[in-house]
Amino acid sequence: MVWDALLYLPTVAGLGAGGAVFWHNGSQSLAYLLLFLTFFFLYQGLHRISGRMMLLPTAPVTLEISKQQVLIQQKNSDKITLVKDVRYFADYAGKSFGLTGMDLQGRKRQYVFHRGQFRGDEDFKRAGAFLKVFA
Repeated sequence: MVWDALLYLPTVAGLGAGGAVFWHNGSQSLAYLLLFLTFFFLYQGLHRISGRMMLLPTAPVTLEISKQQVLIQQKNSDKITLVKDVRYFADYAGKSFGLTGMDLQGRKRQYVFHRGQFRGDEDFKRAGAFLKVFA
């Protein structure tokens, strides 16, 4: 999350400042472009940071793994069951992993789980070990 904040905050500030400079210098077309990019990166940064902070209602909070399916409970109490084409993707640093698959309605779902979302390192490693069946 800190990395995302360090990435998005200077980008948004720089684009916003550039848009303001071009607006007052009389080049409104370039100012519109820069201000559009400012709000686009602001929205993307807020969405990414709030997703990592588990603030979004669709953030996964519970993960139940079996050999046939993976049940994911979201913060808003919805339960998603991945039953088809379930794939597990581990990163090289060992700080997160990705999970994709088709749910019961046939929609493709993608999730990224970070080490900080689990109670401890042992729970994170145990979940990764169980999910290696889907690698």
